[in-house]
Amino acid sequence: MSIRPTLGSVGEHELQNEFGTTERAERFYSDQMLNHLNPTMIEFIARQEMAFVATADAHGECDSTFRAGEPGFIHVIDPRTVAYPEYRGNGVMASLGNIRENPHVGILMMDFVRDLIGLHVNGSARIVEDVDLRTQLADLPDTHANGRTPERWVVVDVEEAYIHCRKHIPRMAPVDRDRSWGTDDVRRKGGDYFDAKGTPHELPEPVAPAAEIPVVPAKAPARKRTAKKAATGKTPAIKTPAAKTPATETPTRKTPAAKTPAKKAPARKAAPRKAVAATAATSRTPVKKSVTQKTTAARIPAKRAGASEPTVEE
Repeated sequence: MSIRPTLGSVGEHELQNEFGTTERAERFYSDQMLNHLNPTMIEFIARQEMAFVATADAHGECDSTFRAGEPGFIHVIDPRTVAYPEYRGNGVMASLGNIRENPHVGILMMDFVRDLIGLHVNGSARIVEDVDLRTQLADLPDTHANGRTPERWVVVDVEEAYIHCRKHIPRMAPVDRDRSWGTDDVRRKGGDYFDAKGTPHELPEPVAPAAEIPVVPAKAPARKRTAKKAATGKTPAIKTPAAKTPATETPTRKTPAAKTPAKKAPARKAAPRKAVAATAATSRTPVKKSVTQKTTAARIPAKRAGASEPTVEE
């Protein structure tokens, strides 16, 4: 049996230094963690009916399992050694297979009924057949629930034993029920509760083409903007293109107004027309009288009253 000289793993000490929790951790190590079981821990284990066991194989692949039995089914051999029974199961041997590769185990026992407290027991495990262990331990219990006999035992050399605080442990009340200890009846064992038998063992990979991935984000913003406009009731936002069309028509209205050649043409012809009107008034030739000449003839009497009278008489 090899016991680490320092409590805790290398990784947890590195994280304690990184996150500044070394002082709190050292206080927990010194106050709560032992490398053996004290009398209070032994008494606690003697009345437990269930435990959670964590194991890992040589590659670090983990597994956790549940073990249960009558009170004291986990047998305390001495303050440094405990053992729990292995009964006939589904034949997978997942936990025992991990222990064969990697002996490190973690056991968690929880009191959900009375004290609402937990106890961690970590250590190095080995597999011992029931017949062999009974030859070594005279006080090993031979009576088990419903007359079951263990096929073998997992013997754990304790390396760490410490408390699991009660602040998140729920209180439970035991209820009388008929347990089918050691049954092989599929229905009593739970059957195919999770419908695993009818489910493919491997989940098929998604077959979505990579080209469709950019299309979805491109459409999403457009829908969000439309939804926002509809939510705010901004219907004028939809009429905005119609409101912009008059703005585009204003350049066409400005182009006829900017016909400078039309303004320059009468400005240049103004002098000759006045001159023609003046010569027409003096020469009295009625040939070039037009609509514009009548307006000039109306202006002439205002300027020359005497000269306009003979023209009117003709």
